Amino acid sequence: MARPVTLFTGQWADMTLEDLCKKASAWGYDGIELPCWGDHFNVQRALKEDGYCQGRHDLLAKYGLKCWAISNHLVGQLVLDVLDARTDDWVPAEVRGDSEKKRAWAIQEMKDTARAAAKLGVKVVNGFVGSPIWHLLYSFPPVPDSWIADGFKLLADRWNPILDVFKEVGVKFALEVHPTEIAFDLYSAEMALKALDYRPEFGFNFDPSHLHWQMVDSVAFIRAFPDRIYHVHVKDA
Repeated sequence: MARPVTLFTGQWADMTLEDLCKKASAWGYDGIELPCWGDHFNVQRALKEDGYCQGRHDLLAKYGLKCWAISNHLVGQLVLDVLDARTDDWVPAEVRGDSEKKRAWAIQEMKDTARAAAKLGVKVVNGFVGSPIWHLLYSFPPVPDSWIADGFKLLADRWNPILDVFKEVGVKFALEVHPTEIAFDLYSAEMALKALDYRPEFGFNFDPSHLHWQMVDSVAFIRAFPDRIYHVHVKDA
């Protein structure tokens, strides 16, 4: 088979990884895309505990499965988003209620996610980056162009240091182009690449379902960014 077909288990993080491995194996999947929440994959345990990463591989192998990518959507969202109480459940108790402490924690956690992915032996981390300008999408009252430009500058300011770690450890970050992200369609995806100076560590997790309901041509997206699609999600849309 040319490409493995895996199940992203982030939507079922209330279930144990082993229970999901049993199901995924029975359903014929080749592997699991591990989310960095629930008990499926813990970034800090991966970095600090000898044998943790091998233990994840051993559990997958028990059911004939492998892992080629991990995902950390929730933490990535905090890096660039406008933060409030809605995301307090995503962070450790000691930083809840403080937007800047939450952001600082998230920036460090995304750097550590790159390191944990490398230790696990995978080459791609999927996720979100957030957006400081999504609320300006409908331009009324009129939004100055400079405000949008400032949003993409902030993308570069906050994500380049994270992507430096991805480069250092040989892992790529794949943004899932999605409403509420700074890159949500073809044009904003190009703007994100430009803001990050087209650095190769940054690309896309292509999920046509998020484009389809915006009436964005998903085939045009593939043609625009053939060398920037580092991972693919497929769902019934």
